[in-house]
Amino acid sequence: MSLLHSLTTALANAPDRPDDHYFSDMRATAIDAAALRPAAVLIAITDRAEPGVILTTRPQWLNRHAGQVAFPGGRVDPEDVSIEAAALREAEEEIALPRAAVRIAGRSISFHSGSGFDITPIVAVIPPDLSLRPDPNEVDQIFEAPLALLLNRANFAAQTAEWMGQMRTYHELHWGGFQIWGITAAILLNLSLQLDGRLVLNESATT
Repeated sequence: MSLLHSLTTALANAPDRPDDHYFSDMRATAIDAAALRPAAVLIAITDRAEPGVILTTRPQWLNRHAGQVAFPGGRVDPEDVSIEAAALREAEEEIALPRAAVRIAGRSISFHSGSGFDITPIVAVIPPDLSLRPDPNEVDQIFEAPLALLLNRANFAAQTAEWMGQMRTYHELHWGGFQIWGITAAILLNLSLQLDGRLVLNESATT
């Protein structure tokens, strides 16, 4: 069975949102759902024996989210015909991922951010070893982390920190010199919940 077929089948048979274990940004509960702005990110999975996930780091000079690990993605523009189209456009703009090389498997659980976005992750399969190029205005580095590693929730540690006078809990994973945390980690944890027991991968990847 191909990776694309496995992912498509697993997502199709998964619950839309496992509310009892859903990883979310509690700040978003104070935002009117109608006021949330749509956004999309692309979870691009490489079609190899041990699949990986394409991730980026943001430039250090940015005013917001400087240096953080992220998926390619951004807000949905009026000209985007769908959430999927927005994710593909953003990935092409940020890392020169050609749209024709992307095969979409489905959607993961949407994430409501405290900054006011309704983020829909689009799960897709891409060929391995594409010649990706970062747009220096939006991306500092591009790297690939093992999918099996990212789908193993035991690899993520819960942390707490004070933000604007309140204690917040977030999850993080350190791998290859990168800190994967915040919204990116939450999206991966939610995908792991969706695919739990539905997708078999090589479990040799470790932290």
